[in-house]
Amino acid sequence: MDARLRALNRFGLGARPGERDRVGDARDWLKAQLTGGPPQLATVPVTEKEISDALLALRRAGAGGTQQDRAEARRRLMRIAVEEQRTALTERIRSERPFVERLVAFWSNHLCISGQSKPTVVVLAGSYERDVIRRHVLGRFEDMVLASARHPAMLLYLDNFLSIGPGSPAARLGPQRQGARRGLNENYARELLELHTLGVDGGYTQDDVIELAKALTGWTLSGMRGPAAAARRRRLASQQPQQQADGSVGFVFQELLHEPGARTLLGRRYPQSGAAQAEAMIRDLCRSPATARFVATKLVTHFVADEPPASAVDRVAGVFARSEGDLRAVSEALVDLPEAWSVEKRKFRTPQDWLVAVLRALEVPEANNRVAPVLRQLRQPLWSPPSPKGYGDATREWSDPDSLLNRAELARSLARRVERQRIEPRRLADVVDVPPSDPLHALLADAAIPADERIALLLASPAFQWR
Repeated sequence: MDARLRALNRFGLGARPGERDRVGDARDWLKAQLTGGPPQLATVPVTEKEISDALLALRRAGAGGTQQDRAEARRRLMRIAVEEQRTALTERIRSERPFVERLVAFWSNHLCISGQSKPTVVVLAGSYERDVIRRHVLGRFEDMVLASARHPAMLLYLDNFLSIGPGSPAARLGPQRQGARRGLNENYARELLELHTLGVDGGYTQDDVIELAKALTGWTLSGMRGPAAAARRRRLASQQPQQQADGSVGFVFQELLHEPGARTLLGRRYPQSGAAQAEAMIRDLCRSPATARFVATKLVTHFVADEPPASAVDRVAGVFARSEGDLRAVSEALVDLPEAWSVEKRKFRTPQDWLVAVLRALEVPEANNRVAPVLRQLRQPLWSPPSPKGYGDATREWSDPDSLLNRAELARSLARRVERQRIEPRRLADVVDVPPSDPLHALLADAAIPADERIALLLASPAFQWR
């Protein structure tokens, strides 16, 4: 095993021709990427105001617009979404800190939102990854989770912005117009416990879900019509969330919707303190030993093997707990795992991993608007997992015959497009970890085979499917 290629492919996003010669010591190269602040996008494709205006246009079109108005509002959202996806994928292709970019992708999937069924979430997904994941990727886990809980994308995706405490002032106003009444929504509280922090075996009960959901009532949105609209009709307009000064949609705590009283979560009592009640709960969940083990298991699964070695999980969980969720320290601990450098351990590339590695290997300078449809064809579109669990990470989920055939066909199509740039196929042997005696070297050097076919064979080869 070449440690430099393991660093580039396993921890990074795919080696580029000649890049391993610039790596030096593999572990030092990876740790150097963790210094400094979080990686910033070279350009931000749209402003928060533009996103908010597009969301509000969709709301207005749905409330009383024509079919043409609604279609145009949806097209406006999709134009923003396509540009956000192109920008994010370009960053993965160009990045000189690919380990950190992989971490961004990992945490984005761990605290995932999905635009698969909600156009409002589609347009917010890029902002969510920038402001929640990227900003905190080398910070503290609890700060990332709190940022996630307050972001409009998560509030919309898991419907917490609709949740009303059963004993709140809004609920006590009496019967509302049929169809407008809302109650306690447990969606986000459940996923916060099961998927974001403790894990399904983390020791919580249904009562804990309800208590957390009640504490989270009132965590809603400004600038969007929400459940307090009925209360506004009852002459409480002064308490209704208003659009922020810059016109953007954002988080607001609305006391009118909040369930009053002390709450008990996992045996710990939290006094009534408004928005601070749920914040204290989230911070304690993030510091739980169960969370340390759950998160460590997911990280080791991603960076080491589908069946995570218990010893590796123990070490990463220990660092997570001792550092109180310092993600920079946790990332360094991953690099230090002996199991991550074992020749017996390997990980199958997911479709996103594979396509980004292809584009990096071919030294494509940026993603174009065709990349997002290709990811849909590969069944792993950006920011659109089929459930709040996120995309799976195991070989069995992506290595079925149809998926492999799809990769082979796409490899042929991509190779035909880049062959005009006269890429030397033999250079691509530098991006996969195969011994000099491997037949792949002879195949790439065989001038009797057209160059585009040799490139396609490399991209579809078994060696290129693993990282």
